[in-house]
Amino acid sequence: MVLPLIAGLVREESGLGWDDNMKMITCDRVTYDAAVTIHPKYAPFLNKKIEFYDEMSLVVGQDMATGSFAKTFVDIDLDNVVEGSLPLNFENEDVDEERTKSEKLGEIAEALKKFTEDKTPHPFAMPITHAFLLFLIFSSLQPTLSLYEDQVGLTDWHQQYIGKVKQAVFHTHKTGRKRVVVSTEDNVIATLDLRRGEIFWRHVLGHNDVVDGIVIALGKYVITLSSEGSILRAWNLPDGQMVWESSLHGPKHSKSLLVMTNVVIEKDNVVIIFSNGRLHAVSCIDGEVLWNKDFEVESLVVQKVIQPPGSNFVYVVGFAASSHFEMYQINAMNGELRKHESAAFSGGFSGEVSLVSSETLVALDSTGLILLRISFHKGNVSIQQTPISNLVEDSLGPAVIIPSSIMELFAIKINAVTIFIRVTGTGKLEVVEKANHETAVGDALSISEGQQAFGLVQHAGRDIHLTVKLAHDWGGDLLKESIKMDQQRGLVHKVFINNYVRTDGSYGFRALIVMEDHSLLLLQQGAIVWSREDGLASIIDVTTSELPVERAGVSVAKVELNLFEWLKGHMLKLKGTLMLASPEDIAAIQYMRLKSSEKSKMTRDHNGFRKLLIALTRAGKLFALHTGDGRIVWSLLLQSLHKSEACQHPIGLNLCPWQVPHHHALDENPSVLVVGRCGPSSDAPGVISFVDSYTGKELSSSSLVHSVAQVIPLPYTDSTEQRFHLLIDADKHAHLYPKTPEAIGIFRREFSNIYWYSVEDDNGIIKGYALKSKCDGNVADKFCFGSRELWSIVLPSESEKIIATVTRKLNEAVHTQAKLIAADQDVMYKYISRNLLFVATVAPKASGEIGSVTPEESWLVVYLIDTVTGFVLHRVTHHGSQGPVEAVFSENWVVYHYFNLRAHRYEMSVIEIYDQSRADNKDVWKLVVGKHNLTSPISSYSRSEVVTKSQSYFFTHSLKAIAVTSTAKGITSKQLLIGTIGDQVLALDKRFLDPRRSVNPTQAEREEGIIPLTDSLPIIPQSYITHNLRVEGLRGIITVPAKLESTTLVFAHGLDLFFTHFAPSRTYDSLTEDFSCALLLITIVVLVAAIFVTWVLSQRKELQDKWR
Repeated sequence: MVLPLIAGLVREESGLGWDDNMKMITCDRVTYDAAVTIHPKYAPFLNKKIEFYDEMSLVVGQDMATGSFAKTFVDIDLDNVVEGSLPLNFENEDVDEERTKSEKLGEIAEALKKFTEDKTPHPFAMPITHAFLLFLIFSSLQPTLSLYEDQVGLTDWHQQYIGKVKQAVFHTHKTGRKRVVVSTEDNVIATLDLRRGEIFWRHVLGHNDVVDGIVIALGKYVITLSSEGSILRAWNLPDGQMVWESSLHGPKHSKSLLVMTNVVIEKDNVVIIFSNGRLHAVSCIDGEVLWNKDFEVESLVVQKVIQPPGSNFVYVVGFAASSHFEMYQINAMNGELRKHESAAFSGGFSGEVSLVSSETLVALDSTGLILLRISFHKGNVSIQQTPISNLVEDSLGPAVIIPSSIMELFAIKINAVTIFIRVTGTGKLEVVEKANHETAVGDALSISEGQQAFGLVQHAGRDIHLTVKLAHDWGGDLLKESIKMDQQRGLVHKVFINNYVRTDGSYGFRALIVMEDHSLLLLQQGAIVWSREDGLASIIDVTTSELPVERAGVSVAKVELNLFEWLKGHMLKLKGTLMLASPEDIAAIQYMRLKSSEKSKMTRDHNGFRKLLIALTRAGKLFALHTGDGRIVWSLLLQSLHKSEACQHPIGLNLCPWQVPHHHALDENPSVLVVGRCGPSSDAPGVISFVDSYTGKELSSSSLVHSVAQVIPLPYTDSTEQRFHLLIDADKHAHLYPKTPEAIGIFRREFSNIYWYSVEDDNGIIKGYALKSKCDGNVADKFCFGSRELWSIVLPSESEKIIATVTRKLNEAVHTQAKLIAADQDVMYKYISRNLLFVATVAPKASGEIGSVTPEESWLVVYLIDTVTGFVLHRVTHHGSQGPVEAVFSENWVVYHYFNLRAHRYEMSVIEIYDQSRADNKDVWKLVVGKHNLTSPISSYSRSEVVTKSQSYFFTHSLKAIAVTSTAKGITSKQLLIGTIGDQVLALDKRFLDPRRSVNPTQAEREEGIIPLTDSLPIIPQSYITHNLRVEGLRGIITVPAKLESTTLVFAHGLDLFFTHFAPSRTYDSLTEDFSCALLLITIVVLVAAIFVTWVLSQRKELQDKWR
C-alpha cells in the first residue's frame, strides 16, 4: 500500500516510479535533473529509501489532508536548520556529523508544526498529526534490552568484530568524522572511527558474496564489488544504508577489478569494472550500466585496468595463453575500442604484475628468474627483459612480485629478502635497497600534484619501523618511526597509509596495519592509537578452564564488605525497588553490584560462574577470555602453527583439556593441548603444543612424524592428571599421548575396551575399528598401535550422501536413567550409550541448495548406529525432505532440523530411544529379592532391545547452529539453544519436542508436564537469550555447566562473541542478584513489631474484659 502522499507525487510527476521493496521513489537521470530543477526540495527524496515507511503506513493509512493542509514533506523548509560546528585542528580532527536525539525530535516537531500553521481546522488533520508525532518520537528512540537498567552487563557481554582486513580506504575530509572503510576476509564491509577504532556501521555479506574491491565515490558513497564481480553496490557513507545495487553479467568467469575514474558522462561520475570477461561503465549516482564491452580473445586474463591522468580512455591489459601480452585502449565515454595491440613472449608470464607508470608495468616470466618491463606508450607495446641475476648477484630461487602501484618503483621477494627496484626514465632497472627483515609494502598515496608517497613496515626484534618515502626519491624519508610491538601479534601482513595536514602546514601520516594474528592497529606519531583483536572473529575451537582457588593470598570466601557499605548498598537497593532512586542512585547501585559481584576476579567462585574461555583462532592464536567481563587475560601466537619452511600452510584442528589438576593441587596449573597440521589434507604432518591455561606460556611443542586425521579424547588420566588422547593418522594408526611409561601401562590395561570409528563423507562409508598391539610395517614406536576393521557400513552412492554426523558430549551428566510415565503408572529406561552415532544422508541430487530438486527426487534418511558393533538401532526416511541438517544429541534423544520440500517449511524432528531389556526391573519384589539387572554391566555386544518414539514439528526459522543446555548433575530440565538465521540464540524448552505430545492430553499427562500437540513449535520473543543483540556470522554455541545446578554458561561465537548465564528452570537453588535483603529485613522487623503491638493490645483488652 502506497501512502497517499507519495502516491499523489508519483501520479502527478511523469517519469517517477515507486520501488516497494526499497521503499523509495525512483526515476531516471533525465527526470531527476528536471524534477530537481523545478523543485529543488525534491532532491533528498528521489532515489532515496524512506525510513520507517511501513510503520508510517500503519499510522497514516489512507488518510489524506485536503485544502490548505495538503502539504508534502518537500514543502517543509529544512534548510534553516543550523548545525553546530567544532574547531578543526590536529589534536581534535573529528566532527560528529550524527545529530543527537534531541535535535532529531526538534526537527520532527518543527516539521509537524508546519502542517498545523493554517488557521482552517480540519476534522482529521490533528488526530493524524498527533498519531504521526507519537510514532516518530517512539521510532526515534533506541530499543532497550528487556533488563532493568541496573542489571545491564552483570551476567552477559557482547563483543563485535569484523575479521582480517584485506582492503582499506580512508575518508578524512574536513566535514564529518574521520573514518576508514574496510573489507575483510569474512565478507564484511565496515567503517571504523579513526580516533577509537569503534565500528560506525558494518554489513555482513553472504558466505559466497566475497568482496573484490571497494572505493569511495563523490565523497559520500562506498562502492563495493562482490560475488566474483557479479554484484555492484553503493552504500551511504555516514550511515551504511544501501543506495543502489546493480548486477553485472558476462560471458565467462574472470578476475574482478574495480577502478574509480575521473570520467564524467552527462554530469555523472563513472566507475569502471572488469568482471566476468566484460568491461562495464557504471553510474556512481544510480548504478545504471552506461556501456559494456566484450573482448574477442578467449583466453584473456586481465591484470590491470588503467586510466592515465587527465585522459578519457582506459587501458585494459592482460595475458592470453600465458605467452601473449594484450593491450586494449577503450574510450571511457562510450566503450568504443580505439586500439588493440598484442605482443608475444616465448618465455611466458606468471604471477602478479606491478604498475610503475600509467603506461608501464613489470611482470615475471614463467620461471620467475627474468623481470619483464612492458611498455604500452601511446598504444605501442614493447617488452624489455632483465635477468634478476644481473640485478642481485646472490639471488637464489625464483622471485615473486609484490603487487603495488607505486610510480617508478616496485618490489620483489626472493625467499625472505625483499628487494626494491627503481625503473628509470630510460627504462633501466636499478636496485635501491635490499631488506633482509620481513617487510610489508603499502600502495601509493598522492600527497600533492605529481608527488606520491608509500609506506613500508619492517621488523627489527621487538620493534617495527614505519617509514614513509617519496616514490621518486628513495632517500627522502617523509616519516621514520619505531614502535614497540607485542611479539604475540606476529608479522605485519598489510599496511595502509593516510596523510593529514598539521597545524604548521607540514604533512603528518597515520598507518593502518594488519598483523599476522588478524589484529588491526592504527599507528600515529610513533604510538599505537588503538588496536582491535579481530582474530577473535575466526574462532575454530573452544574449551574452558577453571580459575585457581586462591590467587595472591586472597581467598574466594573473602568477598564481604564492611557494615557501612553493606547498609548503604541495601538502602540504595530499597530505594530502587520503591522506584525512588535518582539517576545518581541507579549509577551507584550498578557500580556496587559490579564491585560486589567480583565477576572479573581471577579466582574461582562458589557458583562456578568465573572461568576462562580458551579459544583457538584461524590465525593459530590462543586467547583466554574471562567469563566475567569478556576481557582478554592472555593471548599466545603459537609457534607450532607459525608459517615456516617446514610448515608452509599450518592450520589448527582441535583444542582439548590436557592436564586438569584436582582443586587441592594448588601448586599445579591446568594446561591445554593444541593439535594442528601442516596443510589441509589429512596426510599432512601434524604439530602439537601444550599451553599453560593460567599464564598462556607455551610449555612445549613438537612437529610430529605422523599425520593427524582424527583426535580422540579418552576417559583416562595418569597420576599427574594428564588426560589420554589418541591421534589417528591417515594410515589408521593410533598414537597415544602422553608418551610416558605410566600412560602406556594404564592404556594397555584398558586396551580391550577402546574402539573408534571413521566417517568418509565423500565415499559414504562408516567404519569401526579396534586396536592392535603394535603398528603395522616398520614403525618402531611402542606408543603407536595398529587398527583392525570390525565392521563397515557402505551407503549406496547413487541414493545417499552423508551430510551430518553427531555424537553425545563426552562429559555430559545424566541424573537418572529412569523416566516415569505418570499417565500409565509405568517406568521407561533411557538407552544411555556414549557409542551412539547420529548420521543423516540425503539423495545426491538434493545435496545442493534448497529447492534445487523436486520433492519426488529428494529424501532424507536418518540412522542411529552403535559405533562398537556397527548395529543400526534405528532408521527413518523423510520423503520429500532436504538438508542442510543441524542436529544435537543428548542423553537418549536426538533433535535434528531440515527442510520439508512438500510443505515448503523447515521441520524439527525428535527421536527418543529406550532400553526394553530393563523392563523387568519394574517389579518391586524382584528388586527386594535381588532378581534384577540394574547393576549388571551394559555391553554393546549384548542383545539390543530398544524402542523408539519420534515426532516432527514445523519450525519457522532456518538454523545456523544448535546446542543443548548442560548442568553439573543433569537434574535441571533441558532446553535447546537454537542459532537462528537472524544470528540470535533462541531457547526452546525440550518439552515442546516431546514425542508423547497429543492433541488432548489426559489430566495425568498434563500433571506430568505434557504440552498439548500443535503442528509448529512456538517462537517466544522473550526466549531469545541474546535479547536484541545479534551474533553476526554465528558459527557455534558452547554450553558449560556451572557448579550451581540451575545454571549453564552459554558462549556463542561467530564474527561477534556473546556470553551469558542461563537458567533453563530459573534459579531455583539461589537468590537472584537483585534480591533486596534490606526489604526482607524491614519486613521481618515490621512483622515482629506488629506481633508485639498486637500482643500488647490483646493483653490490655483481656484485662479490661476481666474488670467488667
